[in-house]
Amino acid sequence: MSNNIIRADGYGCLVALGSNQEWSNINPLDILHLSLIRMRRKGFFLSRLSKFYKTPCFPAGAGPDYVNACVLIRSPFSAQKTLDTLHAIEADIGRERQQRWGMRTLDLDLLSYNNEIQPSLAEFHRWLDLDLASQMQIAPDTLILPHPRIQDRAFVLGPLNDIVPDWSHPVTGRTVAQMFQALPCALRAELQVL
Repeated sequence: MSNNIIRADGYGCLVALGSNQEWSNINPLDILHLSLIRMRRKGFFLSRLSKFYKTPCFPAGAGPDYVNACVLIRSPFSAQKTLDTLHAIEADIGRERQQRWGMRTLDLDLLSYNNEIQPSLAEFHRWLDLDLASQMQIAPDTLILPHPRIQDRAFVLGPLNDIVPDWSHPVTGRTVAQMFQALPCALRAELQVL
């Protein structure tokens, strides 16, 4: 497997899925399954799906454990339209954006779109280098690609490692497998396959 899964025709999006709240009596695992159905209905082609993982809420104590997964999709849309469509699916499944890093019925994060760097390398680095306290308070008002927290999160890298271990980060050049192995053992051990 190599970066040829991310093609120049607008296909090759990596999306992280997460849920730690019920919605309409649907549990978080089933919410992720429902979100995949909704993604297909919106025109995305799901190419590869990771295992589902139970992971601790971050920051610790902020709520119930999450169910997380990642999916490789092909999108017929631009990066911004892809993100907007993912946000519409979140809203359809009860997502309310009230608190940064709060509990949520559904979180769909666009991690990578065709290996593009958006809106610029400088803006990507500004968000990459943001300290944790600032990350917890502010959100970008524009799409940042690749997602600036990929390399920090076991709940993203573990599922990505299932489906695209050889995918290289378009800025750092490090593969998913390398980034995952670089995480502290304690973080990697928190991932529990469902």
